Amino acid sequence: MDYILLIGGIIALLIGGEALVRGAVGMALRFRVSTLVIGMTIVSFGTSAPELLVSLSSVLEGYDDVAVGAVVGSNISNLGLVLGITVLIFPIAVSKNTIKIDWPLMIIASFLFYFLALDGEISFFEGLLFVIILISFSVWLVVKSRKEGKELYTSEELESMADKNPPIKDIAFIVLGMFGLYFGAEWLVEGVINIARVHYISEKFISVTAVAFGTSVPELVTSSIAAYRRETDISIGNLIGSNVFNILAILGITALAEPVQISESIISSDVYFMLGVSLLVFPLMYFGRKIDRWKGAILLLFYFLYIYFAFISEF
Repeated sequence: MDYILLIGGIIALLIGGEALVRGAVGMALRFRVSTLVIGMTIVSFGTSAPELLVSLSSVLEGYDDVAVGAVVGSNISNLGLVLGITVLIFPIAVSKNTIKIDWPLMIIASFLFYFLALDGEISFFEGLLFVIILISFSVWLVVKSRKEGKELYTSEELESMADKNPPIKDIAFIVLGMFGLYFGAEWLVEGVINIARVHYISEKFISVTAVAFGTSVPELVTSSIAAYRRETDISIGNLIGSNVFNILAILGITALAEPVQISESIISSDVYFMLGVSLLVFPLMYFGRKIDRWKGAILLLFYFLYIYFAFISEF
């Protein structure tokens, strides 16, 4: 039953996040909101809503390791597992903006999290700092994109998300998304806690493995299918951006609601793997301006090495 709760929670979160994005994008397009604004707000928030709900629910119920473990594990999974598998299917070209803007911001966010976590807590004011940095970057990105005449999402991409539904269907998607996210977070956290108690293992271990993998499934499926279809506009910047959002938005907003406690095991082990894969991806991007299959193999090896050490340290 606990495993059903865990798997059901992940599925409900994925369905809820997708439904919320579709419904919200559809309503925004109806009110003629620009694609840039939709991309920076609705799409970004909607795709990260599952992780945010899990973090808030976990911290408010007193299971901080689930929240932090899911974020750290998801960041490792995005670059090690998701990117590794994607480039094994088809190599990815790296844009200049990814190297000059996205990667530096990810490193700043990652090391900032590390230093602030050394005292064992992300406080309200530290969470506020995370959110301010994210908002400042988002505003700068909007201004920069407008000056360059670029949109983060094209009208065609957003209309395909909205699927040209009637208004009542968009509202139904939003309601379904909210229910899916709420119950999915509740089921997932309850499943993790119960499994940990029955098998005498830590909530952190399940979070950095099963939960992190589950919340990375959308990125994995999307990136793999696009790579298989040889849509070379896939950008590693999307995965790096997800890592930035995980730290600054998810942990930041969660800390605003309740200070987040960081366990010693996360500080002394998992965070170093997160920093390691974040640093490792730079030379793989920089040399050749392309991440090909042998580089993908290195990333996968790093990810499985992390899982091995997580398993060894736990058992």
